Amino acid sequence: EKMYGVWWSGAEPDVKDVGAAAKGYNALAMQHGAEPNAKIVKDILATLHAKNQGTGPKEEVGQVLYMRGMIASMLAVEGVKRAQERYGKGKVMTPEQARWGFENLALDQKKLDALGFAGVMRPVSTSCADHMGASWARIHTWDGAKWGFSSDWYEADDSILKPLVRASAEKYLAEKKIQRRTPADCQS
Repeated sequence: EKMYGVWWSGAEPDVKDVGAAAKGYNALAMQHGAEPNAKIVKDILATLHAKNQGTGPKEEVGQVLYMRGMIASMLAVEGVKRAQERYGKGKVMTPEQARWGFENLALDQKKLDALGFAGVMRPVSTSCADHMGASWARIHTWDGAKWGFSSDWYEADDSILKPLVRASAEKYLAEKKIQRRTPADCQS
């Protein structure tokens, strides 16, 4: 009950082999977690697995790693769709156009609900200056057989994190001799 891990030690493969012995283990879930009751999970089970068209183990649908992949896939699709809103629906996007889409995501709660991601993640908006867009997390706890959320959402304190990230980025830029993008670069 007093053991905590971060996101890379908080999925089913990290605890399933010890089962009940890991009961009470907690891990940080950043914008993801096991969500077996999410609409997107129910849709995948009904649309694919019920018709024997699923490509992976049915029992993994809705688990932590599956949901991480679902969120990453959804963000990729929505980023390209956002770019197509600006540069032409149905067109193949260049890398620069796709980057613009990823830097201009605006996924509010209504959009997440429509996509089937209600309860899975918090709304997120990105920009050229803010690629992260959100810094929310929850704690989930292993009950011996499955993960369940044991906290509400926590938001990171950006007044602490942003200076650390900026210092690290500045160091990287200097080491690699990379020039920082300017506000004018963000308008393209």
